[in-house]
Amino acid sequence: MSGTASSAFIDAAIDLAPQVRECAAEIERSRRLPLPLVDAIARAGLFRLWVPQAFGGEETDPMTLVRVVEEISRSDGAAGWCVAIGGEYGVFGGYLAPDAAREIFGIDPHVRTAGALRPFGTAVVVDGGYRVSGRWPLGSGCQHSAWIVGGCRILDGAEPRVRADGTPIARLLFFPAAECEILDTWHSIGLRGTGSHDYVVNDVFVPTARSLSFREPPVEAGPLYALPTIALFATVLAAVPLGVARHAIDILVELAGTKIATRSRQTLRGDATLQVHLGRAEALLRSGRAFLYEALNEAWRAVSAERALSLEQLAMLWLASTQAATAAKEAAELVFSAGGSASPYESGGLERCVRDIHAAAQHLVMAPGNYQMAGQALLGLDMRATPLLFMDDRSAA
Repeated sequence: MSGTASSAFIDAAIDLAPQVRECAAEIERSRRLPLPLVDAIARAGLFRLWVPQAFGGEETDPMTLVRVVEEISRSDGAAGWCVAIGGEYGVFGGYLAPDAAREIFGIDPHVRTAGALRPFGTAVVVDGGYRVSGRWPLGSGCQHSAWIVGGCRILDGAEPRVRADGTPIARLLFFPAAECEILDTWHSIGLRGTGSHDYVVNDVFVPTARSLSFREPPVEAGPLYALPTIALFATVLAAVPLGVARHAIDILVELAGTKIATRSRQTLRGDATLQVHLGRAEALLRSGRAFLYEALNEAWRAVSAERALSLEQLAMLWLASTQAATAAKEAAELVFSAGGSASPYESGGLERCVRDIHAAAQHLVMAPGNYQMAGQALLGLDMRATPLLFMDDRSAA
């Protein structure tokens, strides 16, 4: 995709900012995105950025989706998180059998997908597919999606199917959202509007074609599908804290020009402590952001030239995602501190920024354990032995 086309989607995300901000209070109150906003995001094509071109998608470079998520998150973290999930799940179209990919992604140009990847379900092998049952947590965006994915352990009768080394085999399976029961479980400290509820299916038939495994080669041949998928997902989710931290800085700069300091009776713009905190926050945010895009660009250049990523390049994707989220969290906390007595008020917005960033940074793909994994790679050790969830893809094969 050309740079001009990619820029058009970033511009679309920026243009959506007023509508997202207008919905922010409703998003927080209702704990989901309003459907008119979801429809606007879909019409802008932001859920189709990683869908293969063969099925009418954009198949953009990964940096485009990361920038889009960053911009939406600058207006509302929950909206940014839902765009991240819905946008990155388009990559599944590159792994599914063509008929299934067309069924899910090629019929409705505004289709939305959601779901959880951890193998909390069971899929019993039957003629033509699987009988699937399970309950999964953290189904962000499940209330506005048409298709839901769930990670499942594969069973032959009552026995788990295993690999040669004895580890259970798991696959991701897609089922219509209408066949899921959504449980109202998402009562959270932050990212309340993501609707990240538990969902349940009971003995649902899923054809074999609507299943995939990252241990298998992708069906589509483009460079987007040559990247290690879960590490790629981490870079997109890290864009949410980056955008929210930028929003926090925006709020503080505006506050500094209007709030009167108790001691000096002047605006906070002249307060030395605020100036120091703001400078440190800006430095943290810019450095974390630069590292994320540097690592992502390097990985993209490699796969675009049909080169496999080295273990160090893979480690840098994980490390950059974790560092971006960590730096954004520290920046938001500095800003909150600098805002003084104005910061705790819901009306000011800073407390929500801090809550949303803390909720986002809890995701496993941005966990502190990634620092150890990167250290192992830099020492020449095989980091693939690190027991991190979601390393069960081609990078760990």
